[in-house]
Amino acid sequence: MNKFLFLLLFSLSVFSQKPKGVVLEPIRDTLWPDDNVKRTIKVANIIEKDTFSNQDLIIIDSLLVDEKFNSSLIDSLEFVLNDIDITGNTSTVLTTDLLKLRLSLLNEKTPFNLAYNTTLEKVINSYLSSRKKYFPQLFARAKYYFPMFEQYLDEYDIPLEMKFLAIVESALLPQIKSRAGATGLWQFMYGTGKQFDLKVSSYVDERQDPVKSTIAACKYLSQLYRIFGDWDLALAAYNSGPGNVSKAIKRSGGNKNYWNIRPYLPRETASYVPAFYATMYIFEYAEEHNIYSELPQFFNFETDTIRVKRTIGFDHITEILKVEEDVISFLNPVYKLDIVPFIKDHNYAIRLPKDKIIEFLEKEKEIYALAEADEASREKPLPKYFEMDNSIRYKVKNGDFLGKIAQKFGVRVSDIKRWNSLKTSHLKIGQRLTVFSGKLSVNRTSSTIKKVSTSIAKGDYEVYTVQKGDSLWTISKKFKNVSIEEIKKWNNIWSAKSLKTGTKLKIYKS
Repeated sequence: MNKFLFLLLFSLSVFSQKPKGVVLEPIRDTLWPDDNVKRTIKVANIIEKDTFSNQDLIIIDSLLVDEKFNSSLIDSLEFVLNDIDITGNTSTVLTTDLLKLRLSLLNEKTPFNLAYNTTLEKVINSYLSSRKKYFPQLFARAKYYFPMFEQYLDEYDIPLEMKFLAIVESALLPQIKSRAGATGLWQFMYGTGKQFDLKVSSYVDERQDPVKSTIAACKYLSQLYRIFGDWDLALAAYNSGPGNVSKAIKRSGGNKNYWNIRPYLPRETASYVPAFYATMYIFEYAEEHNIYSELPQFFNFETDTIRVKRTIGFDHITEILKVEEDVISFLNPVYKLDIVPFIKDHNYAIRLPKDKIIEFLEKEKEIYALAEADEASREKPLPKYFEMDNSIRYKVKNGDFLGKIAQKFGVRVSDIKRWNSLKTSHLKIGQRLTVFSGKLSVNRTSSTIKKVSTSIAKGDYEVYTVQKGDSLWTISKKFKNVSIEEIKKWNNIWSAKSLKTGTKLKIYKS
């Protein structure tokens, strides 16, 4: 085991020097079948070798990419090729002359500066040679999100090509989070999101709302363009902040051309804009490179929203309307707990396939009755609703440590560190910490949720191990006369978010 961990750590170091392109959800290479036994055997065979062949390194890289994109924490900069990654890259997919011609044609119809240079050429070639297989899925997601982006980009008079920024930021994954805490399609930090009216609560993160976050991104980009008067510089400032761009302009002697100030920008920003250009190129010339979109799960026009009249869970909708919970999650990434809260003056809504909207209205009372019955029988109460702008400044006292402070305010240590940009757990007496706590506000849900003691089912039961892709609804259908609510009650589950692969569930026999 220790040897395997060493191999992974070593390969992480090795492959941090390999080209990284825009990527999608993990696509399991044929080298890595889902069968964990075969995977373990293959890795074990590699470990026993004295040296690694190129094929061995490809296998290790495939595993690392797969594992990274199974993680809920993915830094947006992992989609961007840094200068060090493309140094010495000799992969050539298209000739220099052809690329110059195509970039020239693109440059004529865009406000961005798409002039040819060797750095951009290497990025484009690297994307096409090493990450080409990810684009069909990315194109499919773009078919869902791009029409929405274009609507608001046009409304705010922003170049429609700016839609490609969301690919570089998040690979069009609305629930993606960076290690620094940036969240959503447009990767807003909490403070910046708050500046543009994106609210975060215990149930809802509007940075993950495709519509609201897009509007916020448009407002921010418009503000940056007013400052610099140049879309390339606005793009760079979106990533690193306007202060860093201003300093780069100063250090370059006052130049306003992005490529002239690039050497003076932070490394990640210097790589960020070429990633944007490369993505634009690939989308424009996809057919010429034999890249075709997969069929999207939905087009945006195939969905619609409806406001809820009480707090309901995704599983309640699944139980009554027979809509897969994965579908509801995809259409409603804004809800952190797979629960739509009913809060006065907030008007939260659920997005569903259009062919289910009328059925929802017809069975609305049935869905609410199921939710009410679930509340009444729940042994573990739902978490209280609180908004993250309820904050205090806490002064560290003698004897304080992060765990003690976290317990005092009912939050996690990781939250306190993220809110205060703490790299270590070391605190100083007198230090001021910003704390957002649910203990600072009252519960504002539509009804009081009481903790009710319920009798646990007794008798014979079967133990079911949750498999990848399982939902409460699909599990309930595997057993005769078993409902979602019974599975939740038997196993003290209050949210489908707690349903993880490998979890053991008790299924009582009727």
